[in-house]
Amino acid sequence: MKIGITCYPTYGGSGIVATELGMELAARGHEVHFISYAQPIRLTGLEDQPEAARRITYHEVEVPTYPLFDHPPYSLALATKMAEVAEHYSLDLLHVHYALPHSISAYLAQAMLAPRHLPFVTTLHGTDVTLVGQDRSFLPITRFAIEKSTAVTAVSQHLQQVTREVFKVRRPIEVIPNFVNCHQYQRCENPSLREQFAPHGERLLVHLSNFRPVKRIPDVIEVFARVRSKLPARLLLMGDGPERANIEYLVREKGLDQYVCFLGKQDAVYEKLGVCDLFLLPSQLESFGLAALEAMACEVPVIATNVGGLPEVIRSGEDGYLLEPGDVEGMARCALQLLEVPEQARAMGRRARQTTLKRFCSSLIVPRYEAFYQQVLDAC
Repeated sequence: MKIGITCYPTYGGSGIVATELGMELAARGHEVHFISYAQPIRLTGLEDQPEAARRITYHEVEVPTYPLFDHPPYSLALATKMAEVAEHYSLDLLHVHYALPHSISAYLAQAMLAPRHLPFVTTLHGTDVTLVGQDRSFLPITRFAIEKSTAVTAVSQHLQQVTREVFKVRRPIEVIPNFVNCHQYQRCENPSLREQFAPHGERLLVHLSNFRPVKRIPDVIEVFARVRSKLPARLLLMGDGPERANIEYLVREKGLDQYVCFLGKQDAVYEKLGVCDLFLLPSQLESFGLAALEAMACEVPVIATNVGGLPEVIRSGEDGYLLEPGDVEGMARCALQLLEVPEQARAMGRRARQTTLKRFCSSLIVPRYEAFYQQVLDAC
């Protein structure tokens, strides 16, 4: 198949999943065209996969600027580029990640190419429904984008249900969960790397996100402060975003700056995850929790919140622990239970990886997307 993929290329779950999906599809023999305003941040490592790399093309959307426009018309420029790429490369379908504006742009591209029919699949990832779409000014157009998509998927049963309840859509929404490459994401016994972060044998906690308020990173710092008061520990913070300056200030205020390492955006996050002991994800809401899954694949137990799609990923007490948002004391208590008994943490981490192997490996999920694409094409 020849597939066009559009996503936000920045550091976030939807862009990461879209990029990983495209690379996996290329490795399986499909021709993949990424269409966005910048190259996706995870579109790396292709030098190790020359055959797959030959099947991947990136098309940059250039947005014209005119004095008439207060804001550059990205949606229109994207639609134009989608239509151009689809026509020139004879794409079979488009797969857009995030409803706004990508589904609207795909709908316009589809109309531009008429009478030829170009189907497009929309994957809902979370905030396009739970935050952006529920804004009254965007709700009608988000509903329109979902209804006009040739087919729709959601990354969790929770998100499927919320979409139906909020937007009152009756069309089918296929649940296809997020995934990880289980060969790439695995435990990494790298003593030199671990010593770099924990030079005195401290326990190593980690958080990975796009540093938005919904991630509740101050809770990460509060939990770590409580852990640090009981045993030697250090904290790795991977990612970047609008909350970083506030978090840096909080870390300094608590006198923890020598124990907290801000790593910024990372391409090969599995290298760092694989040397850690515990992953913290105290989010207010997660439609799936891709970062938690990445940690689980690396045999790192996760302490997260009992919200959204996280209970579909983590079995509390088996793969990690789920607590209510804001329960810093409970999270710290669970963290200390694991960190004070390393054998218990390692056993939980191994169970977490087994869950990943059985349910969330790319080798299991990508074929589901392939079958879904074929189903869409057969129905056209």
